[in-house]
Amino acid sequence: MLLNFRHNINGEDLVIAVAQDHETGEVLMVAYMNREALKRTLETGMAHYWSTSRGRIWLKGESSGHVQHVKEVLVDCDMDAVVLIVEQEGGACHTGYRSCFYRSIEGDELRVREDAVKVFDPEEIYGDG
Repeated sequence: MLLNFRHNINGEDLVIAVAQDHETGEVLMVAYMNREALKRTLETGMAHYWSTSRGRIWLKGESSGHVQHVKEVLVDCDMDAVVLIVEQEGGACHTGYRSCFYRSIEGDELRVREDAVKVFDPEEIYGDG
């Protein structure tokens, strides 16, 4: 793979991965990919990421069913970040919102954006623990 996996977290060489909606251009989430996650994404057409907290590859939606069908993969000029153009099923955010970017900074406070769409109840998917 010709990419620059230069972001090292806990000994894992990673690229930054941004997921963007294929119809609206909305930024849905930001995560990391190692070489294997990128390889699986390209082979299957389903977004796979590297979980820095769990220390493993995960298929987006493996718990929730809210998968990402990858339409295209864009690479930045430094080759250390990718944009996945995706068709998102359900919500991208584990909090239940369509996008992880459902908040904005107003003054010194974080506020939920008026156009933020909550598409599922996380307790129904992940439980309360």
